[in-house]
Amino acid sequence: MKAATVAMVTSGIGMLVDTDLRLIVEALRSEGLTAEPVPWDAEPAVWEKFDLAVIRSTWDYAERIDEFLAWADSTARSTQLCNPAEVIRWNSDKRYLLDLAAHGVPVVPTRFIEPGEQCGEGDFRSGGAVVVKPAVSAGAADTARYEPGQYADALRHARSLLDRGRVVMVQPYLPLVAEGERALVFFSGTFSHAVRKGPVLTEPGVIDNDRVPHPDLVPYQPTDEELGTATAALAAVPSPDTPLFARVDLALDDTRSPVVMELELIEPNLFLQEHPQGLERFAGAVATELRRASS
Repeated sequence: MKAATVAMVTSGIGMLVDTDLRLIVEALRSEGLTAEPVPWDAEPAVWEKFDLAVIRSTWDYAERIDEFLAWADSTARSTQLCNPAEVIRWNSDKRYLLDLAAHGVPVVPTRFIEPGEQCGEGDFRSGGAVVVKPAVSAGAADTARYEPGQYADALRHARSLLDRGRVVMVQPYLPLVAEGERALVFFSGTFSHAVRKGPVLTEPGVIDNDRVPHPDLVPYQPTDEELGTATAALAAVPSPDTPLFARVDLALDDTRSPVVMELELIEPNLFLQEHPQGLERFAGAVATELRRASS
């Protein structure tokens, strides 16, 4: 019987720097599957030959968002896409944080400013440091934090994004981020592993799109409260099916309670090199998804 075929969806930059890609392909082959990496902007007809397309490292999608979302819709008509196109669309814009909050999930307090909406320096005077970033972005691109006394700079940053037609988000900078963000990885809704990573926005007022997105990684065992918060975030995803893969990034607020910073359902780094058991779980989850889809 012909082995099931899986596309691990990547990008030009992903083909070059995604160190997990080869490991995933080898792990899937050990499950008896035929697997290969395929850039998401390959010829449309290529997707018809795959039984499953799993998004892995489409790390240029935020720069080509309309094209990428159209690709997801089209590819989902040719093969099974994980995560599904409707989940990708929802998760591609960080206004999903409003949906999570509406479901009672604790999130970093966030205000969104739409293009054409008036804003002034007072919108950034929180009494503490603030973070300004676009609602559609990846890898902390076009993102910076501003200390009290830099609110005029925060306004200029926001207006530069708004002038380019981008939705802006403004958040308080949580001081306890200095103790590290927690990144919890799930496969098919089951917790697999976690890491703690150092702060990214280390220099106030600096937009650095070449910064290391995940500095100072160490293995991490999340608390029960952190696991509960991450699980609640996954439960709020507007889809009848549990995401095949997910990463929930948490930080601690001023009361040391976990809050969601981001829910990553498109192309998150899953830290599989640091967690070989996670690689096995991911490959097993893909194989199970294929069996479920064909039953």
